[in-house]
Amino acid sequence: MEILRIENLSFAYPGDDTKALKSIDLSVNSGEFIVICGETGCGKTTLLKMLKQELTPHGILSGNILYCGVEVSKLSERTSAEEIAFVLQNPEEQIVTDKVWHELAFGLENLGMPNPFIRRRVGETASYFGIEEWFNKDTHELSGGQKQMLNLAGVLALSPKLLILDEPSSQLDPIAAGNFIATLQKLNRELGLTILLTEHRLEEVFPIADRVIVMENGRILFDGEPRKVGDRLRGHRMAAGLPSAMRLYQGLNISCPCPLTVKEGREFLSTHFTDKKGILFAPSLSPCGEKTVELKDVWFRYNKNEPNTLKGLELKIYQGERYFILGGNGTGKTTVLNVIAGLNRAYRGKVIINGKSIEKYKGNSLYRNSIAYLPQNPQTVFLKETVGEDYEDICRVMGYGSDESRRIIDAALEKTGTGHLLTKHPYDLSGGEQQKCALAKMLLLKPKILLLDEPTKGIDAFSKQAFAGILRQLKEDGLTIVTVTHDIE
Repeated sequence: MEILRIENLSFAYPGDDTKALKSIDLSVNSGEFIVICGETGCGKTTLLKMLKQELTPHGILSGNILYCGVEVSKLSERTSAEEIAFVLQNPEEQIVTDKVWHELAFGLENLGMPNPFIRRRVGETASYFGIEEWFNKDTHELSGGQKQMLNLAGVLALSPKLLILDEPSSQLDPIAAGNFIATLQKLNRELGLTILLTEHRLEEVFPIADRVIVMENGRILFDGEPRKVGDRLRGHRMAAGLPSAMRLYQGLNISCPCPLTVKEGREFLSTHFTDKKGILFAPSLSPCGEKTVELKDVWFRYNKNEPNTLKGLELKIYQGERYFILGGNGTGKTTVLNVIAGLNRAYRGKVIINGKSIEKYKGNSLYRNSIAYLPQNPQTVFLKETVGEDYEDICRVMGYGSDESRRIIDAALEKTGTGHLLTKHPYDLSGGEQQKCALAKMLLLKPKILLLDEPTKGIDAFSKQAFAGILRQLKEDGLTIVTVTHDIE
């Protein structure tokens, strides 16, 4: 039974001559698990927001979107809230209450459900998702993975018919992301819930999807069963993001069914190749150059009565290094960057930047030609109506002349490939485009040390490779780069 139909849908943002969506035709049956993927900025998020009237962006729209035979724009507010659930990319943006159990009850209360029904449904939902242990916790105490699981539980407490998720695992560590995806599979298999999911991490979602839709430049490029779509992507830029077994298959000219999972990939290799092993020599990793960042016995906690987030941390980073910090949600990775950037002050220990104690940097001197910090949410670095105005504003703040400003901006645009986005409003950009534009703005500060917090979230695999190339170029320019990431690959 068809639950959703999209007919000849096109859309353009205000003041933009290029359409974000172009003649989209799509049919979704009840109970399907559909993965939508594509390069950063291809229109995935815009398409999903069209399916939820409360999130539909302003712009020029043509075509029809029918939910159970009714135009989405004509659905009652109650039907839209109750039957179409949406989980956003950033878990912070969807939580509205102070306690976990309040968050679970919030939607039901707004629908006017009786108290006995709310108590029973909240209890059932908490039990199903296994969140009893943090049922009474404050929402701000939860890790990123717990917050995203809470968002999912909160919308599913309403018993929706359609679940839409916009890159829900982009800010989760690999273990939390795996648990989240497994929960989605469970919901689809046990409850028959229809799921539309956009994702760049395809390793785990491809094997469980009924259909995969690949978008490119606002259009649907491919639509079909995962193995067939993977085979058709051979040689395409999106092939870089396919599951590892599929990438191995595409790189070898062997005629057989395409493997989809790690298990099938191992069987494929053992069938067609011997187990003879070669020797791989690792490059030397001995440090060179001067220490640019040094943390000595650093202790930090956010409140006096809370546990320590950093405990006797020792860290040395040398000039020109690309230094990566890994770890699960809530382990203190972002706190390390905040301490290095002087946003959080350690209550014990020493923080030394470029051979000078951080306390000796007065005013904004630490951020002038020294440290630039790109936070996890790139939207926080934009202040103006367009990207270009933002760049010009930071050049004025730094005191550059007009010729120098133009030269520095052009160099940053060339390195990040964002020249075509200068006239766009920062909030109209995709997550990946925001990341690259925010990085370009950081480069305008002429930093010696660049701090990046989850810079590859929301970026497709090909764009990640391009981003890695940017980091290599910055390293050659002598920049020291410290990156917090969940992106193991």
